[in-house]
Formats: sequence, structure tokens, C-alpha cells
Amino acid sequence: MVEVKNAERERRKGFTRLSAKNQATIPVEVLRAAGVRSGDELRVRVLGPGKIALERERMSVDDFAGALTGTFPPGFLKELREEWESPSLTPAS
Repeated sequence: MVEVKNAERERRKGFTRLSAKNQATIPVEVLRAAGVRSGDELRVRVLGPGKIALERERMSVDDFAGALTGTFPPGFLKELREEWESPSLTPAS
């Protein structure tokens, strides 16, 4: 009987098995090829009978991060931040 259990537990490359808790482990090679990493939020969609798609939810901040590199002259943002940190002057009445 032990041999049968071991044979049942053998994994085929690129395959996973759904657990009793409806959980599945995705093979690392598949995750790397798709560019999905630990912590990414995934949308789950049904494509048809027996077909499920996982799609990484894109964050709009991620899409634009670094897009304005080189827009401001060196040191400009540091000077601006220092202005924000200094005590503000009260307007004359």
C-alpha cells in the first residue's frame, strides 16, 4: 500500500493538484515565465469548463513609476522638500 500512495503523490512537471481546501501550488517555472512574484495580487477568471486564468492585477502607480525621471534638474526636488519642511510664513493681514 505504501508504494501506491507514493505513486499517487508523484508530481508531473508543470502540473499541480487541487487540495481539499481548494488550494493549488503553481510551479516556480510557470510563475517566473509569467513574471508573477510572491505578494502579487491575482485576478481569477473562468475561461470555460476546466479552464481558469490567473492575471496579475496591475497597479497604476507601478505603470507610471519612474516615468518622469530626468524631468527636473538635479537637486530641484531636494530644495522643494526643504521648503516644505521649513516653517511657513504667515500671510500679512
